[in-house]
Amino acid sequence: MAKRTTKLQQLAQTGPTPRAGRATETLCADFLNYLRGECHLAANSIDAYGRDMRRFVTWVGKRRLGDLKVGDLSSYMGELRTFDLAPASVARNIVAVRTFFKFLQLEGIVQDNPAELITTQKMWQRIPSVLTIRQVDAFLRSPKKTDKYWQRDVAMLEVLYATGCRASEVCTLRVRDLSLADRHLRCEGKGGKQRMVPIGSGAINAINRYCEMLRGELAAKVPHPPEELFLSRSGRALDRVQLWRLVKMYAQRVGIDSKISPHSLRHSFATHLLAGGADLRQVQEMLGHASIQTTQIYTHVEHSRLKKVHQQYHPRA
Repeated sequence: MAKRTTKLQQLAQTGPTPRAGRATETLCADFLNYLRGECHLAANSIDAYGRDMRRFVTWVGKRRLGDLKVGDLSSYMGELRTFDLAPASVARNIVAVRTFFKFLQLEGIVQDNPAELITTQKMWQRIPSVLTIRQVDAFLRSPKKTDKYWQRDVAMLEVLYATGCRASEVCTLRVRDLSLADRHLRCEGKGGKQRMVPIGSGAINAINRYCEMLRGELAAKVPHPPEELFLSRSGRALDRVQLWRLVKMYAQRVGIDSKISPHSLRHSFATHLLAGGADLRQVQEMLGHASIQTTQIYTHVEHSRLKKVHQQYHPRA
């Protein structure tokens, strides 16, 4: 580690030579390895940070990282807003740069951290897309027996809504994670954190039917069947892109807003629980949120729904 650090320090402290850009790329690669190995971030988070750092490396160019000042980084943050990025993406880019400079300090590559003075703008709390209970019922019935893999698709949609799991969590759900007799399943969320999630009769029946009628047929298409529960037509584990396309297709079939995504079912899960009287802490645990503040957005969603009801029906609204 000492030799590597010395070399990196030399690269960061030398003047702007043709290799300076390469030195920044090397540091960014080491930073991503640090996030992966030391911070244990999830693969999707690593990918997102990787995209952010590639954008930052391009902006830095041949400049030395140690020469960057607060004003320089502020200019970079201003440029981010010209890329038509969502507020959440801009905020994540800022966090990525701040974390990167903390890493450089830990490695002894820079002494001062100008990025710590850069703060994220407070983002508008965007109310997520939420389905009504009637829409959920229609959506869960949208796969028909004429669809080639309808058993899998019904089970997949049922699990998304019944558990509130993220799309990536449903795709990585393994058969051995199921405890249907005990009416729950084990879910691995962000950062490898595991949680137990209850599951209802509708989803249990759909999973059993899929496993009995279709999963074995799909698994037989590959020499070494994957452990994942939901398989594609080729016998491999269903990925997030395929799941997203299926959700879009079935939403369109029943005339639901085109903006609906797998995450909309997670939002609907949480909102309907709170509307039914569930405790916020319990919903937080089922969703796998590290902070209660993340879960609190669903109280705003429910409040917004109640306001609409009040405006629609109250004679003096």
